Amino acid sequence: MSEASITAQEFRDNAAAIERQVGQVIVGQRELVRYTLVTLLAGGNALLEGVPGLGKTMLVRTMAQAIDCVFSRIQFTPDLMPADIVGTNLIVEDEAGRRQFQFEAGPIFANLVLADEINRATPKTQSAMLEAMQERSVTVAKTTHPLPEPFFVLATQNPLEMEGTYPLPEAQLDRFFFKIDVPFPSTDELVEIANRTTGAAVPQAEPVADGSTILAMQSLARGVPIADHVTAYAARLLKSTHPDEADAPEAVHRYVRYGASPRGMQAMILAGKIIALLDDRYNVAFDDIRMAALPALRHRLILNFEAQAEGVTTDEVIEAVLEEVVADEV
Repeated sequence: MSEASITAQEFRDNAAAIERQVGQVIVGQRELVRYTLVTLLAGGNALLEGVPGLGKTMLVRTMAQAIDCVFSRIQFTPDLMPADIVGTNLIVEDEAGRRQFQFEAGPIFANLVLADEINRATPKTQSAMLEAMQERSVTVAKTTHPLPEPFFVLATQNPLEMEGTYPLPEAQLDRFFFKIDVPFPSTDELVEIANRTTGAAVPQAEPVADGSTILAMQSLARGVPIADHVTAYAARLLKSTHPDEADAPEAVHRYVRYGASPRGMQAMILAGKIIALLDDRYNVAFDDIRMAALPALRHRLILNFEAQAEGVTTDEVIEAVLEEVVADEV
């Protein structure tokens, strides 16, 4: 897919148009929509977590409607196999009667893939997503097949306390750019949801961007400058999530088993560039990094048994890090 150039104003106009279309279907949830859009503009994958019925699947479907690209949905179940996702080699017979293997692509070959209830599949099947999410390709029978561009995985999962769920492997969690918590709607939002979904007219999103537009927006975002001291701040935030660091907050020493990987810092910086552009700025501020810290790091921390026993969450640990790590102004 060809990539065109785009200006900062066009970037904001396109992003606003996508958010407006999604807002015609999804009630409220502005932070959820914004973080999902930031993930797409970063070229990353998002993991949406919330109890059933909060509109996670509807959000991804609506986002696919607003962006005119190839959409695919994979419903994860305990009996789903890796070949059901990536595809398999089939024996076919040509006109001369010769038999040969032919690759039959799976549903992963799309621009926007909805991995619905991803944690209901077994770890073996979940691991089939690793190469696709990181390398943008899949390997079947020693042959590597590139995935189309742009490529995103937007996965939904139910909380681990729900029946029939499996925890995602840490290596797969690390491949998600953001983990976004889906909050329960307010009373006013519930009333609006009822009005929109129980009437005769069902709202639909219209396409306002395509794959080449998204690629151009990604390219512009990566070119946003970031000062060395802001990059250093993101690095210090990441280092402070590791319990073996002497300067880490007390909450990290007490509750964290393993800190976040460097992908967490990359996510904070790239998301900070996009947040700055959306805020009509062409430079990254400390607040942009702080705004991206929770969704970029919450799934990359591994807490210890003491944290689990006391009900401490990764969000609480990250908040402690944000409070104690000082941003050094130049």
